[in-house]
Amino acid sequence: MSNSAHLLAGKARQAKVVNDDYDELHREIRALRLQIAELERLADSDTLTPLLNRRAFLREVERSIARVARHGTPTSVMIADLDGLKAINDSAGHQAGDAALMYVGYALKAQVRATDIVARIGGDEFGLVFEDLDTAAAEAKAKSLAAAIAAEPVDGTIVSVSIGYTLVRASDSFDSIIARADAAMYIRKRLQRSER
Repeated sequence: MSNSAHLLAGKARQAKVVNDDYDELHREIRALRLQIAELERLADSDTLTPLLNRRAFLREVERSIARVARHGTPTSVMIADLDGLKAINDSAGHQAGDAALMYVGYALKAQVRATDIVARIGGDEFGLVFEDLDTAAAEAKAKSLAAAIAAEPVDGTIVSVSIGYTLVRASDSFDSIIARADAAMYIRKRLQRSER
C-alpha cells in the first residue's frame, strides 16, 4: 500500500470515529432535552391534581397581562375556593379532602377549553385564566363551573366552590389581579352562605 493510500485510510478511520462521536453526542443531547422537558413539566405540575401549580399559574397570568397590553383581548382570571375543605378533612379524614380536591381539579379541567389555564394555586384554591372572556361571559362561566362541580357528590358529599373573577388590565401585576379575584371570591362565598 502506498503512503498516500495509507494516509487516506487513516483519515477515513479518523472521520468515522468523529462521526460516531458526533452521533453519540446527538443521542445524549436528545436524551438530556427529554429529561429537561420532563423536569420542567414536573416543576409546573401540582402534586395532587391533574393541574398546573402556582408557579405555572403565575407565569400564565403574567403572559396574559402582556397579551392584554399588546392586543387588548379581554381576559378573565378566576379564583375558585373549595368550600368547607377543613370540615371534610375533620369529619371524613384527609383522604376524603384529597378526593374532593382531585374531583374539583378534574371537574374544572373538564369544563374549560384546551387553551384555558387551570391550576391549583394553594391548599383549597384554584386559579383559572380565560382569554376572550369579558365580564358577562366570565360571570356566566363562573356560575356554570360552580354548578358543574356541585352536580356530582364525592363519596356522598356535595362539594361546592366559590368563584370570584376579574378582568385583566394592561397596568396590572399578578398580585393586583389575584387580590381583586380573591376579594370577589370572598364576596361570592359570603353570598352563598347567606343563601343556604
